[in-house]
Amino acid sequence: MSQPLHSAHAAGCRGPVRQPGWLAFAAPVRFYPLAGRLAPWFFAAAALLLVAGLWLAFVAAPTDAQQGEVYRIIFIHVPAAWMSMFIYLVMAGYCALALVLRTRLSSMMASALAPTGALFTAIALWTGALWGKPTWGTWWVWDARLTSELLLLFLYLGFIALEAAIDEPRRAERACAVLALVGVANIPVIYFSVQWWNTLHQGASVSLTAAPSMAATMLAGMLVMTLACWMYTIAVALVRVRCILRERGEAGTLPADLRETAP
Repeated sequence: MSQPLHSAHAAGCRGPVRQPGWLAFAAPVRFYPLAGRLAPWFFAAAALLLVAGLWLAFVAAPTDAQQGEVYRIIFIHVPAAWMSMFIYLVMAGYCALALVLRTRLSSMMASALAPTGALFTAIALWTGALWGKPTWGTWWVWDARLTSELLLLFLYLGFIALEAAIDEPRRAERACAVLALVGVANIPVIYFSVQWWNTLHQGASVSLTAAPSMAATMLAGMLVMTLACWMYTIAVALVRVRCILRERGEAGTLPADLRETAP
């Protein structure tokens, strides 16, 4: 005589525990194909926004009454400076998740973001020097904001170097996470330096507590360029995470089904 269905279930027949839909993609085996599908769309969005931002910056935006045409470097300098700080905060957030929740993908995302953050920091410093020469009369001063931004570049490079110096992935992830979280203290120093100290660097270009002091096309150009930088950052991070997954799959640290599906 067959056992009733409800009795069989009560006797211990249990199905697999389902994770919430969005949380399932935190698993590397799910994230790998998703990242491959999304990356081209983010690259395309970055390209379109970049074209629109450059048009607003160099065609639509008016000439500045005081600085003339040289001010247009802000359309590269300001978004790069914003991104250098934003990416570090996101990277540190992933590191915190990796330490607390021990999620492998969080550490990989932090590793994928670090080179792009270093790139934007270098661009911010370089364009700042180009802007500083005609406005301040010198390429570089040991200004509080410039010095703290340079320290941010060293933090990014230190993160990358530390990860490369430690062979065991888990130990490297923990060490890099600690470094990233300690370095978070530098971000408010960069942002508030012009308020805390008497510096040569001008104040914030855009404030959430006051109306913008620039023309609408100038503001639109900076915001569109910033969105383009974000789309590029996401696209490159997705591609880099896929590369990390493939490398660790070859080393045997990921499931066999992921290693087999990796191209």
